[in-house]
Amino acid sequence: MPTTYKIALLPGDGIGPEVLQAGVDCLNALKGDFKFEFTTFDWSSTNFKKRGYYMPEDGIAQLKKYDAIYFGAVGHQEVPDHISLWGLILPIRKELQQWVNVRPVQILPGTTSPLRGVEKIDWIIIRENSEGEYAGQGGRSHVGTPYEVGTELAIFTRVAIERLMRFAFDTARARDKRLCMVTKSNAQRYGMVLWDEVANAVAKEYPDVKMEKMLVDAMTVRMVNNPDSLSTIVATNLHADILSDLAAALGGSIGIAPSSNLNPERNFPSMFEPIHGSAFDLVGKGVANPVGAIWSAVEMLNFLGETKAGDVLMRAMVKVSGDGVRTRDLGGQANTKDVVDAIVKEIGHLSSKL
Repeated sequence: MPTTYKIALLPGDGIGPEVLQAGVDCLNALKGDFKFEFTTFDWSSTNFKKRGYYMPEDGIAQLKKYDAIYFGAVGHQEVPDHISLWGLILPIRKELQQWVNVRPVQILPGTTSPLRGVEKIDWIIIRENSEGEYAGQGGRSHVGTPYEVGTELAIFTRVAIERLMRFAFDTARARDKRLCMVTKSNAQRYGMVLWDEVANAVAKEYPDVKMEKMLVDAMTVRMVNNPDSLSTIVATNLHADILSDLAAALGGSIGIAPSSNLNPERNFPSMFEPIHGSAFDLVGKGVANPVGAIWSAVEMLNFLGETKAGDVLMRAMVKVSGDGVRTRDLGGQANTKDVVDAIVKEIGHLSSKL
């Protein structure tokens, strides 16, 4: 009997439904001793405006029944960003203990980086995903007065830093044994100093991995000026959020960038999503780049243990990019359907050789 994977689809907003459908079409084209059972949840900003909430009260309980979550995008021009994020994606990450976010970055064949003369980038950015600057602690007082105060408290705990660092060191060990730890402990002398101390303590357990420390502002310069010097990167919630967007742009387009929100213990479903956002200027035009969503599907397959299928989908995606079937953000003329059709055709070609 084939394995059935129950996948929760959260298309969300903007181009989210379009790129998520592209990913589903590619997943359904794969051959193997498995099948997918997709369930769509209409937790969008459009519905939020109608009913006043994103997820129902039992939303998290519903998601716990699935093997994985496949997410499109969240964000709407008529809903403040802090409402949409804290109404949907951040509660999912926190309550399902998706404490690490993994973002691979590569220059795909046929794609041009804005960095002159750079033809190869191969990074993995590991982001703390449960606390830090996005812990949600703080408040406002004296609202509407000249004395109004807003506080935003970053939370750093030893247990969260330590588990993240072990994940980062394990990832670096499996690659080329190079790890760059990003910090800002020169100016942030409590939480970030704890961050550094825990990283240094964990480093002693991995003598074969070379860890170096880099201040986040200097890191932006290094990513641009010396990309070959980097491989695996670990950073806080905020720092990695910003650096990974820069990384995606350096790789050719934010439209190709995938991400995985992982519960490494596998007690709860993990979530896979492109990082590009809603992009309302592209909605309904059929030109959105589906690669970020499709690459996220590759990461989902690998995490589910279907690595052969993940390899086929990744190879098909890379081949199609190298063949020049690319959307406008990558300098091509293809639309969303062109890219999907080409990848599905290439999946068939690769599958026939297995």
